[in-house]
Amino acid sequence: MLAADAVITVHNPGTGERLGEVPATSADELQQKIDNAQQGQRAMAAMPAHERARLLRDIANAIGEEQEPLAHLLAQENGKPITQTRGEIAAAIRIFHALAAEATRIFGRQIPLDAVPGLERHLAVTLREPLGVVAALVPFNYPVELYAHKAGAALAAGNAVIVHPPQKCPLALHRIAEIIESQGIPAYAHQLVNGGPEISQGLAEADNVAAVSLTGSTRAGKEIARRASGTLKKVLLELGGNDALIVCADADIEKAAEAVVLGRLARGNGQICCAVKRVYVQDPVHDEFVDALLAQTAKLTVGDQLDERTDVGPLITNHAADQVEQAVARLVQDGAKPRTVNNRDRAFFHPAVLTDVPAHSPALREEIFGPVAPVARFTEPEDATRMASESPYGLQAAVWTRDISRAFTMARQLDVGGVIVNGSTALRAENLPFGGTKETGGYREGVHDTVADLTSQKTIVVMDAFQ
Repeated sequence: MLAADAVITVHNPGTGERLGEVPATSADELQQKIDNAQQGQRAMAAMPAHERARLLRDIANAIGEEQEPLAHLLAQENGKPITQTRGEIAAAIRIFHALAAEATRIFGRQIPLDAVPGLERHLAVTLREPLGVVAALVPFNYPVELYAHKAGAALAAGNAVIVHPPQKCPLALHRIAEIIESQGIPAYAHQLVNGGPEISQGLAEADNVAAVSLTGSTRAGKEIARRASGTLKKVLLELGGNDALIVCADADIEKAAEAVVLGRLARGNGQICCAVKRVYVQDPVHDEFVDALLAQTAKLTVGDQLDERTDVGPLITNHAADQVEQAVARLVQDGAKPRTVNNRDRAFFHPAVLTDVPAHSPALREEIFGPVAPVARFTEPEDATRMASESPYGLQAAVWTRDISRAFTMARQLDVGGVIVNGSTALRAENLPFGGTKETGGYREGVHDTVADLTSQKTIVVMDAFQ
């Protein structure tokens, strides 16, 4: 844990320019914020649903008034192209508006007790109540959008929230925290804490934190779950992915190639959990697909993330680019053939396409967090779904075919949380449940699902309610 007076300096990953700093949270400060959050939670729980809805609408509108400055700041500190960070801020605004509506429809149930002999005269109802203090652990790749999912849902359900922003790009979230403060949120209902893994781990271990929500790596998720187990708090994990895109022989080849480009190479600089990370192409169209993919990849512009013409900006750090470069080298060692020039410049990693990737390459099982598209072959559709499902991850997959029966059959065979037919795996709509199986964590995040998960269910039985 850093000293009480320490600061975290934030830099532009492309230029190294110093952008600002945030105060590091010490161990004592973390405990104080957790203690204070109990007061904030009581105030949020006492707030009528319509008031919580109004607060969230006001927050959404206030963020909207600063949409362009926030997008610019996020691009600077995160590395994603400005055209994409605008979309991220817009998504966060939509999420807050959606959660405002969700705050007014947190429904309980009336359960018929006459289903049980002898209980015919009694009445049972359930209520949904806030959990308490929620810790929101936010990743670097889509910090504002995923913050909105977690913090906004916690507030909609009547909880207090303690947010741990990503250490490398916390500035946009700090500005949003100031915006939220200006909208009259109860004291200590929304707090930020800064630092490295020790902060998230401290929140996971804390007695007075009722739930912890993490989007991050599988390794981080396992550690958070282990530490949270001591207090039996609720743990919501959306973790790694190694999403497969399957191209059948009857697919629209140009559009399938475009889905790989836009869903992997030119979206979030390839740093997305649901990006297309593996491509399986049926033998008869393999060469045609690779030609289309290479032609479209060649048109991408790598450069300054603030330039409107940029498609791919810098990765979050030089170290992140090192890891991607090493992963590509492992694929080549396993027999893959590079089809693009490996231009690495500090944190910039030019999009890479590899073919002849052995389907059982250990490197193909890894989650490569950068603009890399490995292409493997398959003969029969069931071969592709089997290989795709052999991954330890199970976030999403995509199937490209004009045969709707084949599409549904393959979708049922895939061991994943979501299947996109004739599109990219890099699809997330805020009103859909998003998450996956196996080492992806098992949780589903979305405006309805998350609010429900951040409440507890209480059963009330009225004896002899009926004559």
